[in-house]
Amino acid sequence: MKKDFDFWWRLVRPHTLTASLVPVLVGSIWAFSCTHTLHIGLFLAMLIASCAIQIATNLFNEYYDYVRGLDTKDSVGIGGTIVHDGASPKFVLNLALGLYGLAALLGIYICYNSSWYLLFIGAFCMLIGYLYTGGPFPISSSPFGELFAGGFLGTGVICISYFIQTGSITWHTVAISVPVLVLIGLILTGNNIRDRVGDAANGRRTLVILLGHKRSVQFLNIMFAFCYAWIAGLILFGGHSVWLLATFLSIPTARKAVEKFRPEGQTPQQMMAAMVLIPKTNTQFGLALALGLLLESFFVMF
Repeated sequence: MKKDFDFWWRLVRPHTLTASLVPVLVGSIWAFSCTHTLHIGLFLAMLIASCAIQIATNLFNEYYDYVRGLDTKDSVGIGGTIVHDGASPKFVLNLALGLYGLAALLGIYICYNSSWYLLFIGAFCMLIGYLYTGGPFPISSSPFGELFAGGFLGTGVICISYFIQTGSITWHTVAISVPVLVLIGLILTGNNIRDRVGDAANGRRTLVILLGHKRSVQFLNIMFAFCYAWIAGLILFGGHSVWLLATFLSIPTARKAVEKFRPEGQTPQQMMAAMVLIPKTNTQFGLALALGLLLESFFVMF
């Protein structure tokens, strides 16, 4: 097994980590905009712990897809180091557990500086990360994968990031998290559209399999539109400034993703270009939302 740069890139999948980075950034900047202070140590600990949990979840996915025979040498995707690169399944599993250990240590630091109640919340989030592909009834094989991924990585991480900085939680924070929740869930939708035929053959019952290709692409389009409508609602009814309209700069990327997914009968390889545009939309939208909140706070302060 040759552990070169490409091996580690495929194993860790750093280009997907915006699903962890964006929620921590949005939650922390929103906290800063409310209090005009930021605990850098807690911010960095939350950032690293969130990335560690996401990478570990990806590794559990890698391991259990191999164990269940879902990953083969013909599989298309950004992972597959076990079947394509000869990585030891035990190595992948142990690395995932090691990252969980790192996240747990950082969690203790976060709890010590905020609230020990977060210890139970963090442990539950890690359990869900494992059960996403592990256990007898993997969440990823059900119609609820998008909801769990978006709910925990989106709303959950944003709320925790806000709480450790402020010591409180508000419904306004939940409202801000909604479009991030949706976009993270759509990353899974894109993956499942690409893998729909193979997943159905292996007995999975994802939302995409239940909807079929055409309606899944329609669902993708509607949920993208919902995210931008939600931002407009935050401006019109939530007291936010027009700086949040910076998120609209990601609309062309979202539209391109939908258009590339639209033709039926594409192979998984042909849909890879469309699939990567969804996390790209999440990155653009999330960074623009964080920037909008920061500029909003800056002009209030001065």
